[in-house]
Amino acid sequence: MPHALNTTVAIVGVGLIGRAWAAIFARAGWRVRLTDPHGPTLAAAPGLIREELDKLARHGLADDPEGAAARITVAASLADALEGVSFVQENGPEVVEQKQAIFAELDRLAPPDAILCSSTSAIVASRFTEGLPGRARCLVAHPVNPPHLVPIVELCGAPWTSPETVERAREVFSAIGQVPITVKKEVDGFILNRLQGALLAEAFRLVGEGYVSAEDLDHTVKDGLGLRWSFMGPFETIELNAPGGIPDYCARYTGFYKGLARDAAGPEVYESPNIDRVAAAWPHAATPERIAQRTRWRNERLAALAAHKRAAPDPA
Repeated sequence: MPHALNTTVAIVGVGLIGRAWAAIFARAGWRVRLTDPHGPTLAAAPGLIREELDKLARHGLADDPEGAAARITVAASLADALEGVSFVQENGPEVVEQKQAIFAELDRLAPPDAILCSSTSAIVASRFTEGLPGRARCLVAHPVNPPHLVPIVELCGAPWTSPETVERAREVFSAIGQVPITVKKEVDGFILNRLQGALLAEAFRLVGEGYVSAEDLDHTVKDGLGLRWSFMGPFETIELNAPGGIPDYCARYTGFYKGLARDAAGPEVYESPNIDRVAAAWPHAATPERIAQRTRWRNERLAALAAHKRAAPDPA
């Protein structure tokens, strides 16, 4: 792989997502430099990352948390963080103007052959890289929260991002244990959020219009669709649901889906009074204590699932 000998990454912005990226790169053997304009956030980051590495190790998802933590350093400035790196992962606010400003600095200060990635979940790269001299090396690398437990990374370049940049990024993310996919052309929401949005809109409609309770809707996913989807995608799922595979499935069953597509849930499902009905149907109060407790539980379950999938990889 080109540039394989230089495995130093700058993590720009060390909130929740940035810290997860630091853990991912460090456990894979990379040297990691942290930078963040907010001093307290930067000061707290190494300790919080070490805690995550220790949790990963308990599930067999990190071999040497102490050694990984030792590869992480705090940079005195953005310039220091970027010196000599081969890869940059930016994790700043979801504001176009701020992305434009930080990428101008990244392009100015990073080595000319370093790849510049943004973790943005909502802003396509063309909106913040167009005027940059090094725009061909810039792209979105959108993770899913929490990235150290959910390995998918959506790679989406601007029209001017070079194919070599995308290919190098895929090689890097694969090498550090993530699962990169390529979004072939810019689209709002990339792939994962568009799929999630289609399911979420129908969920809001079904609960809001009184067809099912909010808890039973969640059971339908976590104890139904989600069990298959944890190791198969929708195309393989339907391939196995008809003797002749995908064409046979479409011939047999898509009459209903055509009608559903014609009558798809509209934007009103996210407006009052529908969202009020959905909120009232959810029986749990969103207290800070509940959110924190359930987040810890989610992460533990995701770690266990990740360990299981690592032990029993897809043979295809």
